[in-house]
Amino acid sequence: MPVKFTLNKGNVPVQIFTDDFDSGSLDQLGHLANLPFIHHHIAAMPDVHVGIGATVGSVIPTKGAIIPAAVGVDIGCGMNAIRLSLKASQLPDSLRSVRSAIEANVPVGFDSHKNMAAKASTLKSMDVGLKPIIDKHPGLTKMMKHFHHAWGKQLGTLGGGNHFIELCIDESDDVWVMLHSGSRGIGNAIGRYFISRAQKEMGNLLGRLPHKDLAYFQEGTQYFDDYVEAVGWAQDYATTNRREMMRLVLASIEPHLPSFTTTKEAINCHHNYVARENHFGAEVYLTRKGAISAYKGELGIIPGSMGAKSFIVRGLGNETSFCSCSHGAGRKMSRSKAKKLFNADDLAEQTSDVECRKDRGVVDEIPSAYKDIDTVMENQNDLVEIVHTLKQVVCVKG
Repeated sequence: MPVKFTLNKGNVPVQIFTDDFDSGSLDQLGHLANLPFIHHHIAAMPDVHVGIGATVGSVIPTKGAIIPAAVGVDIGCGMNAIRLSLKASQLPDSLRSVRSAIEANVPVGFDSHKNMAAKASTLKSMDVGLKPIIDKHPGLTKMMKHFHHAWGKQLGTLGGGNHFIELCIDESDDVWVMLHSGSRGIGNAIGRYFISRAQKEMGNLLGRLPHKDLAYFQEGTQYFDDYVEAVGWAQDYATTNRREMMRLVLASIEPHLPSFTTTKEAINCHHNYVARENHFGAEVYLTRKGAISAYKGELGIIPGSMGAKSFIVRGLGNETSFCSCSHGAGRKMSRSKAKKLFNADDLAEQTSDVECRKDRGVVDEIPSAYKDIDTVMENQNDLVEIVHTLKQVVCVKG
């Protein structure tokens, strides 16, 4: 469907691809639209909801400036999916051993690998890019104890919150492995450091902004260049983290399933990041906060909640959305509200056909806390086309 609502309360309009939004999201989008360096308009995806710094599900084109809090602290968070040569009929009746094997080999939550997770060459090459950033910003080391070893040992780990590893079945009964994670503690440290740095650099001008989390760096300044370098490193780390984690997942499940090969990698894509792109006649810094790139022909992944459906999609190159689409279903209630409204029994009922945790610790991820993924997909049928529909049968949460 086309744009369903246009917000005109700023220097530029906000084009919203849904009518399912709250006043808090409109306030945040309006604040963004009033910043002087926004180019042409802002696009809000069908999964739009309130976030920190900027609305989740927003696509923000900026000229000569970047807002670190809009990019966020889980820099480069995104998805990876691989199709296996297995059919659903080849899976065992009980998938508990598959879930247990993944949980035993891929650290989740705050856990890390006891030893360096990736090849020494990978760590060395990434350290070459990280060292100049640390040399210029020694304050970063104070934000993460045992800095180098922490990011090295977190390579190939899941994290917590809405991050997950899943085994899925598509419409042809093919089996897929899909996962969702980002730049872990190192990305968080980089994000928090530069958000704080931007607020300090703005000084007295900070009070003129609608919110302190809209503090920005201007192009041509040292901190702008340093942030671009740091955020680029974190985005590369996130991609590598997903790739290494996928390797560990496949090795973990192999002893518990019939022999298989990988037949297709859908994509390894970010949905919290910034990139240089050209839109509406200008070169801009495009921040996708909870949105993925959907250029014409480009493959992407849009996950639903645990117990729902997910989608492999192909972009249609819709310029009004800055060639973007949603990054998932999007939350319709906060984690705290979900914990108040639902309990472990509700979670067990809503995930009855999924091998997953069903305890109080993950109630905030209950499907009812999210928007309906089918409605979200309907609202962006002029942004992407569905290539595969995936149904989760195993879900590992942090």
